[in-house]
Amino acid sequence: MTNNTVSRKTAWLRVVTLAVAAFIFNTTEFVPVGLLSDIASSFDMPSAQAGIMLTIYAWVVGLMSLPFMLLTRNIERRKLLIGLFSVFIASHMLSFLAWNFDVLVISRVGIAFAHAIFWSITASLAIRLAPAGKRAQALSLIATGTALASVLGIPLGRVVGQYFGWRTTFFAIGIGALFTLVCLARLLPALPSEHSGSLKSLPVLFRRPALVSIYLLTVVVVTAHFTAYSYIEPFVQTVAGLSENVATFLLLVLGFTGIIGSAIFGKLGNHYSSALIGGAIGLLVVCLALLLPASGERWTLTLLCAFWGIAIMLIALGLQVKVLALAPDATDVAMSLFSGIFNIGIGAGALLGNMVSMHATMGSVGYAGALPAVAALVWAVIIFRRWPVSLEEQAQAH
Repeated sequence: MTNNTVSRKTAWLRVVTLAVAAFIFNTTEFVPVGLLSDIASSFDMPSAQAGIMLTIYAWVVGLMSLPFMLLTRNIERRKLLIGLFSVFIASHMLSFLAWNFDVLVISRVGIAFAHAIFWSITASLAIRLAPAGKRAQALSLIATGTALASVLGIPLGRVVGQYFGWRTTFFAIGIGALFTLVCLARLLPALPSEHSGSLKSLPVLFRRPALVSIYLLTVVVVTAHFTAYSYIEPFVQTVAGLSENVATFLLLVLGFTGIIGSAIFGKLGNHYSSALIGGAIGLLVVCLALLLPASGERWTLTLLCAFWGIAIMLIALGLQVKVLALAPDATDVAMSLFSGIFNIGIGAGALLGNMVSMHATMGSVGYAGALPAVAALVWAVIIFRRWPVSLEEQAQAH
């Protein structure tokens, strides 16, 4: 293992570095959710139409995760991280300079290329860098970085965008990425590619019905979530009739409670991941179904967002653990597929929310998301009864 010869403090510091990188990547992926109205206004277009950039970004990640992972599977991981962060930073500078919507979309495609590789390798690197016996905790820390993007990154990006313009938000993310790049270069050791798998791994992985079932569950439940989440900012303002500040506050609530979900998973995820995922999907169904009814009062919408944030974090973490548990012999291939499928779900949800908003009403996005969420709940009950497995149990078997 990578960390046999280093102290636990150093090992955790390396994992924290990856968590910061996760924070940066997830901030930029979802910050347009909080800036959608401002971006649309600057290019004189409806918010729902501008939301197509979310779908394009997600589907580029979805389509390119596996090809890019296979192309880079033999590259030493530290060098690969440095290279993809360089592309990430350059693309953010183009976002800052974007003189029309098409250029903004092109810059987002560049960021999506870096994203596709980053999330294909990060989970397996976190496990390699973690102290012995702390793999689930390391994944939870990465998830905390992801949740902090919602707690700090997205709301702060929204505030910066409100006061200094959305372009400044992308510029600031680029500068933050530059500092992260320096930390990565100084702190991470050489990380030769291990158990990345190859194209030959694909038939092996797809002959595992439990893994294929998890992938199917992932795309359905993520589609459900992002049908509503992608348009939460215009929903709060146009449907609930609440202020911009309330929209920012609710994004904070979603992110902060995501950290609570991460902490719950860190305590219980090793042995109860199936129950946590199933219960969280059930909670997601309730939150989406009640989104419109809860929009009548600020406090009910706040409470709903709190449970929503916990649910989606438990789902995302639990599904990731399932994939790693079911494919310990080809973690990078399995995770690149997971990342790609997850982002296909993001894009599908954003597109479904776009269609519902433009052709029905934006107030219906919760109901539209609840339908696939119910299907995901039924599927989860079926597969977890048939294939119960946790990360630690699988590791011991191997």
